[in-house]
Amino acid sequence: MSFINTLKNKYKTGTIIEKLIYLNIAIFLLTLLITVFQGLYKGEQNFLVAWFSLDNNLDAFMTKPWSIISYGFLHADFIHLIFNMITLYFIGNLFIQYFTEKQALTFYILGTLFGGFLYVISQNYFPLFEGRNTTLVGASAGISAIFIGIATYMPHYQIKIRFIGFVKFWHLAAIWLAFDVVGLIGTNAGGSFSHLGGSLFGYLYVQQASNKKTNISTLFSSFFKRKEKPLKTVHKSAKRKQNIVKNSSQKQIDVILDKISKSGYDTLTKTEKEFLFKQGKR
Repeated sequence: MSFINTLKNKYKTGTIIEKLIYLNIAIFLLTLLITVFQGLYKGEQNFLVAWFSLDNNLDAFMTKPWSIISYGFLHADFIHLIFNMITLYFIGNLFIQYFTEKQALTFYILGTLFGGFLYVISQNYFPLFEGRNTTLVGASAGISAIFIGIATYMPHYQIKIRFIGFVKFWHLAAIWLAFDVVGLIGTNAGGSFSHLGGSLFGYLYVQQASNKKTNISTLFSSFFKRKEKPLKTVHKSAKRKQNIVKNSSQKQIDVILDKISKSGYDTLTKTEKEFLFKQGKR
């Protein structure tokens, strides 16, 4: 029981990314258990997968419209699951450093939705897929939305890859998209279309937000700014001195935040990290 309680506690206290990972793993284990029991009774297909996966056939889709979202929590096999969850863990945790957890969930759900729609449309439009009956499962569309979203937001952010060195985020995003484009005529063409649907949502969402002239400096500056309470009597010279100090600190914060957006937090010096930490606690 202590193990179960530990899992419950980790789920309750975890971030939205960790909760999504726990949920995907739990559903996979459940589908695996059902597959084993149905196999013992010579069952043909896992009823849970059949009920919640997304069909390319429009008539089948209309009988279970919830599958446009639910397919994003199912996985074909263990390799499919582990690859998606590892990607979600690293990309998702980076995402919530700059966006809220609520936005991370929004990207995952709506990315899955966009990916599902593009999958159904493509399978019923292009002649290549005529006569094929396929189903879609996997969290890749939602993950693509998170990945391309954060890559669009800070394309020049660099991460260190072993044996390669520092690589800009937009380079990784370009490789990610290239694989999906090439895969449009492959054996997993439906999956590639869904990935591109999720990627499209992530890109459009961030671009729309960027049109409001919102950047990392202004977002974080609003967080670090002090909310001064109005004083009944303030000496003019003291107020002027306070404003000069405040403006100087704010300029230093903007410089540091601009450095984070271009090169990442790890590139800050010890002094810059300490300064940013002290300003955040004020």
